[in-house]
Amino acid sequence: MIAAAHFHGIELDPRDYAGNREAAAPSAAALSAWLQDAGLWAKAVRLRWRDLIGLRETGPVVLFLRDGGAALMVGADPARNLVGVKSPDWPAGAEAIAVDQLRLEQVWSGDALLLRSKRARSSAEAPFTLGWLASLVLRERRLLRDIGVASLTLSFLTIFPPLLVMTVVDRVLTHHSYSTLVLLGALLAIATVFETFLGYARRLIVLIVGTRLDAKLNLHVFNRLLRLPLDYFERHPAGETMHKIAQVYKVREFLTGKLLTTFLDLMTLVVLLPFLFFLNPFLAGLVLACSALIMLVILAFLRPMRSSFAEVIFAETEKASVLGETVFGIKTIKSLALEPQRNALWDDRVADVGTSRLAFGKLANWPQTLITPLERFMSIGLVLIGAYMALEDSTGYAVGALFAFMMLSMRVAQPLVALARLIEDYEGVALAIVEAASVLNRPPEADAVSGGLRPRFAGAVSFEDVSFTYAGTRLPALDRVAFEIPAGTMLGIVGRSGSGKSTLTRLLQGINRDYTGSLKIDGNDVREINLRHLRQSFGVVLQENFLFRGSIRDNIIAGRSGLVLSDVVNASRLAGAEEFIERMPNGYESLIEEGSPNLSGGQRQRLAIARALITDPRILILDEATNALDPESEALLNANLLRIASGRTMVIVSHRLSSLVDSDQILVLDNGRAVDIAPHDVLLDRCAIYRQLWSQQNRSQDHQGHIHVAPAFVGSR
Repeated sequence: MIAAAHFHGIELDPRDYAGNREAAAPSAAALSAWLQDAGLWAKAVRLRWRDLIGLRETGPVVLFLRDGGAALMVGADPARNLVGVKSPDWPAGAEAIAVDQLRLEQVWSGDALLLRSKRARSSAEAPFTLGWLASLVLRERRLLRDIGVASLTLSFLTIFPPLLVMTVVDRVLTHHSYSTLVLLGALLAIATVFETFLGYARRLIVLIVGTRLDAKLNLHVFNRLLRLPLDYFERHPAGETMHKIAQVYKVREFLTGKLLTTFLDLMTLVVLLPFLFFLNPFLAGLVLACSALIMLVILAFLRPMRSSFAEVIFAETEKASVLGETVFGIKTIKSLALEPQRNALWDDRVADVGTSRLAFGKLANWPQTLITPLERFMSIGLVLIGAYMALEDSTGYAVGALFAFMMLSMRVAQPLVALARLIEDYEGVALAIVEAASVLNRPPEADAVSGGLRPRFAGAVSFEDVSFTYAGTRLPALDRVAFEIPAGTMLGIVGRSGSGKSTLTRLLQGINRDYTGSLKIDGNDVREINLRHLRQSFGVVLQENFLFRGSIRDNIIAGRSGLVLSDVVNASRLAGAEEFIERMPNGYESLIEEGSPNLSGGQRQRLAIARALITDPRILILDEATNALDPESEALLNANLLRIASGRTMVIVSHRLSSLVDSDQILVLDNGRAVDIAPHDVLLDRCAIYRQLWSQQNRSQDHQGHIHVAPAFVGSR
């Protein structure tokens, strides 16, 4: 796999493989996902020899062998019926072995993995539009073809009952023919069985299409959400985002529900309209005229209904934002007794939604009011006109034709009216697409999945005149910051609130990339490094850390493959979490509920530190990580810092300067600028800002060197 990817210029790191490492042989699907994550187009397929021999100029093809191994097919010669096969272990310049069908099929399982470089934008990266959704539906063309055939057949069967009624009225009743009645009854029974079977098959296929589209949409939406930059989630309420994403499924219901059903019903017009004109051209013309009038009424109301429905969507989004904010901030609401204020805000949002929906409903009521007389004329008025025409007919055969026409006319009018209403429904769908697209079409993190370098890090960091300004602000968060540290350095970062401490760590992690200047790790510009590789090479502990619902063991491993319980224990011991974990009823298998209510703040923080350490990262960032720790836990972590720092670069952001005195270097920031960088003792002598911060936190110090720490100020980015 690594050799095949290397052919396309992608260097794979076996540590990035997320499949089951304990399996005897990795599955083709897992390997395909790994290659796609690395930036290649990959597809696991099952081939026959004639398919394989036709693969030429495609680059290496991975062939899975019966014994669990793999081989590379590097060429094919259809004229000689041979393929060139190499072992992945052979040197790059080794010659391939020519293998015929008989020899290959003795060892080849038939499974293969096709891969190539991504040249065009994949469907997963295409903008979210109605056209994109329609293309997703059209990929099920085989199933849609089956639905179309079934619908067309049902349309022909629809003609049979009216014809039967016409024959009964005109032939059986007129001539008292019992034999004809029995024959018609038998034909009706056969047609009913056939129609029942086709109807069941059509509904089943529609259900399958809808289920497959749901699965594809869920995967696409979640993937796009994960690829959005952190900056988006920091600036938009979670409730608003969730509400807008939910609009995707309204669009899906429209495509596979009303739209598909209406177009399937319209297929009946191909069969029924000619037959209606055959039965009675005048009445058939009236049906079409009424349908056209209904469509004109709906079209006349589209524009005002569009603007009114936009107000409904806006009100619903605001309501969802309040709900999401309340759920996520329930601890703060309870602790500050803010229930009345949140209730009042919720009442306002509900009232806004009710007002806008009422206005929209009143407006939408007018088209229905104007359409109702036309629909009644189509159902009752045409009967009266047809009856008059039958009375005036002297042949005696117009009564049966009238019955047949009445039975078929509504089957024709129904899809025509539905088509008119479909245009009305589309306005709501168009707004839903705009809402969903406002989230899904945002630019993802650059090269978050495929592009960029994947170097092995040692941990040397250098900033060269780095400046960065947050969107919507004028003052730079970092202003021409310049410093460098060698690999293995313990770097402390201090400064007043708003000095840019957390911003500096965000740039290191690639969260914000639109800075000026040069930021390098081991000589590689951070903007040129693959984001996933960059972040997997870091261990990061924040001031507030989220724990997932599950066991302590699962939270520390965090889904990383290849890690076992001994790794969890070692990381927990380094983080000072081992002692409280072992006191819990089920130890490392103890369940953490959502929101981790059964853990203290210090315990949650120590678990987060263990989670950051378990992969033995070359660079570890502690961003105010000790703030939530009690003095005992903080002392335990500080005692382990030198052990934790062994062999890795550590970047520690802290407002507690006493925890940084053992750092190799301490960077002092002020108003986004790097004021000084030096060890603790040197900074006390030459840096006025550092000396002031130190004196503020250490009001008195006795001759024995005992430090009495005053309440520290709260630092932020």
